[in-house]
Amino acid sequence: MVKRRKLLQATAAGSAAFAGMLPESMFSQTNELFSISLAEWSLFRRLFGGEISNLDFPAYARNQFGIDAIEYVNQFWMDKAEDKNYLTELKNRCDDNGVQSVLIMCDREGALGDPDNDARTTAVTNHFKWVAAAAWLGCHSIRVNAQSEGEYEEQQKLAADGLNRLCEFAGDYGINVIVENHGGLSSNGKWLSGVMEMVEAENCGTLPDFGNFRITPDEMYDHYLGVEELMPYARGVSAKTYDFDESGNETFTDFERMLRIVLDAGFRGHIGVEYEGRIIEDIEGVKLTKALLERVRDQLQPEYA
Repeated sequence: MVKRRKLLQATAAGSAAFAGMLPESMFSQTNELFSISLAEWSLFRRLFGGEISNLDFPAYARNQFGIDAIEYVNQFWMDKAEDKNYLTELKNRCDDNGVQSVLIMCDREGALGDPDNDARTTAVTNHFKWVAAAAWLGCHSIRVNAQSEGEYEEQQKLAADGLNRLCEFAGDYGINVIVENHGGLSSNGKWLSGVMEMVEAENCGTLPDFGNFRITPDEMYDHYLGVEELMPYARGVSAKTYDFDESGNETFTDFERMLRIVLDAGFRGHIGVEYEGRIIEDIEGVKLTKALLERVRDQLQPEYA
């Protein structure tokens, strides 16, 4: 069997052979450097407030923003993962609007690195239904968290164990299990990349988020370094934004610098718009994020094409 490290290095180098092993939905379907998707969390206030529902999301992404690829958040349909009628309706709405389902972000299903083996097993099995739902909808991945407790290296081992077990199940569905930097040690790029090295499963990877690098209230990891460390394992990218200046640039992240890190790693898949700001209204925040990604993509296209 080809070693996981070598497989991941192959994708970073743009290996056509390795690309053939992955779902087509993981790669840009245009001649542009990357495709743009919309993370459902960008609209969390409207979804939690009942203004729109998860079933409305495909049409909303297409009609409001002209985005034809979406990333679900399970919190907005926690009780529907095994409801085949619901899944069929959701898939039909995607098809009707020409929208592609990219991944499902999974939260509140337990800690995959729980020190208690029984609790860790429960967390693993809690994710099974989301793997099946992702396959039904045509997603390429589910996004999970790597929570654990204990010493640095012990947490790595525990997280890797939970991920290996979940990936074994997901592999039968052709689904990737990808980990986001999402607080705690997972926001330490070195720690999470170390977990990836421990995982044996080839369908495990990362979802680098531009903004989630706060380890503790008092400790922030360098977000450029963190993304660089996670990109060799990336099966998706989350373009987190918080606020913009008068020129339409994000005030926390230099998008040209960050996208160069992404592209230098050989990534050519979907980059998800994930607006999480509080100053600018969410619809405008999504539009500004999309416009910024498009502007920098056009700027870098001649260099990276």
